[in-house]
Parts: sequence; C-alpha cells; structure tokens
Amino acid sequence: MRILVTGATGFIGRQTLPFLLDKGFEVHAPYVRKPLEEFRDLTWHRVDLMNAENTDELCCKIRATHLLHLAWYVNPKDYKNSTENERWREASLGLFDSFIKSGGTRAVMIGTAMEYDPNVYQDKLSELASPIAPDTRYGIAKNETRIAAARRAKESGVSLSWGRVFNLYGPYEAPGRLVPNIIYSLLSGEKPNLSQGDLIYDYSYVLDIAGALVALLDTDVSGEVNIASGKPVSLHEIATTVAEITGAQELVDIGPPHIENRSVRVVANVERLQMEVGWTPKFTLRQGLEETVRWWRNHFLRA
Repeated sequence: MRILVTGATGFIGRQTLPFLLDKGFEVHAPYVRKPLEEFRDLTWHRVDLMNAENTDELCCKIRATHLLHLAWYVNPKDYKNSTENERWREASLGLFDSFIKSGGTRAVMIGTAMEYDPNVYQDKLSELASPIAPDTRYGIAKNETRIAAARRAKESGVSLSWGRVFNLYGPYEAPGRLVPNIIYSLLSGEKPNLSQGDLIYDYSYVLDIAGALVALLDTDVSGEVNIASGKPVSLHEIATTVAEITGAQELVDIGPPHIENRSVRVVANVERLQMEVGWTPKFTLRQGLEETVRWWRNHFLRA
C-alpha cells in the first residue's frame, strides 16, 4: 500500500507517520520548507500544494492507493477568518481530483468541529443528527470541501471518510494556542488567562488523534466521523491539571462566567469512531498533559 500524506511536517501529521510506517505503508509526503530529519523511512517530495500543476505531477508520479490529507492553513492568529481558507479549499479539491485520476482508492480528509452550528446547544455533537452551520471562514471552507469531495468520491467510486477533528493538544503545537499558553504561563511563574474557564470542550492528546485518523484510514468506513475523546472537560480543569503537574497550583484561579450568547459546550458523540472504526483513546487527560508538559518544559528550558 502506498500513501500520500499531506501536512506530514505539521502538528498532527508528524504524529501519524510512525503509525503508518508500522502498518507497512510506503509513505510519501510533500513539504515546502524542509522534511523531518528523524523520519528517513519515507519518501519526501518538495512540492507546493498550492500549485495545481505540481500537485497533479506528484500524484501521477506516486500513484498512491491511499491519501491522508491533513494540510491546511492553521496560524492561530487568524486561521478562523483568513482568506487562506478559500485557497486551501480549492487546493484540497484539486489534490483529491489528482488522487482520483492517478488511481487512488481510499482517502481520509480532516474537517473540524467548527462545521457544527455553534448556536445550538447539545450534550454531544453527532455526525448524523447535529445541525451543520459554520460561522467562520475556516469552518465554512472545510464544510464546502467536505461536500464537494463527497460528491467527487461518489462519482468516482473512491472510498472517502471525513475525520471531523475536535480540540487537541500536545508536542509541537503552535505557541499561540490554549494549552501551550497555559503551560508557558505556569512555567514562567505567571497566572494563565482563564477568563472563560467554565467553557466545556472535548480535548484529546495529539497522539490519540493521529492514531484515530490512521485507524480510520485502515477501514472502509465512509462519510463523517468525529475524531475526539467524547469526554467533556472545562478549560479550568485543563489549567488545574497542568498546575498540579508543574507544581504551580497557586497560580490558577477561574475567571468570571462566560456570558456570550452561544454554545459553551462542544463535545463529540464518538459512537461511529468506537463502534465502526473500533478505536478508543489510549491517553487520559492527565497522561496526555504530563507528556505535553514534559515536552514543553524541555523546549522552554532550551529557549
């Protein structure tokens, strides 16, 4: 089996590589700046996925049987409403077209929990029952990509699954994100900003997310599948756990209640992931945060 993995140098992508190699995939991965030196048992290709001609040439050259498409614009400063989202929508659909044309048979592309309607409160968000109504450019572009890719898959007979990823954390995460900010603050002896500490989300360790995506790829399950833990956790609980791990409990205080007129609970229904894919998380919140703090502490001390 030969697989093309986009975003292989990114936060999630680099964590999928050991799983894919262990499963015996011949792994091919495009990069723009530089490949990951620690992964020499795969083939790297210097290709800009924004260049449709180069993407088409890459797919025709590799003739991958499988595609794991993770690449997207995710700068924490502006990714939710950046115009880059529309460019990545077009690039993603062009890539999928090239994959199909080159003889590909099975693909997993990742979406986001932001595809769900943020103004509808539900105990858990279901792929089959919860309303889809994204209100950010990121969520809209992902949802449009999903719809168009599903149509192409049906027309071509290619097996496609859309892994709808919820919140995550772990090594190599962008410093501007929530968990790295909490860890940096506590390691610096400062109080983290928890003005919305009562918000409830579904957070997973990145290694779990990577494992779930590879498990999904290795099935014939099609359509949307929530990729998450299915367990609610407040931002305050995350900060408190990190504080216990770092020995800085005195620095964590919950802020005032969240008062915006929108959902304050974003938790996944993971029945499809558990029952059809046969996957469950390997890390508890505590275990994942311990691994993450360990990585960031080493990174922090070297900085």
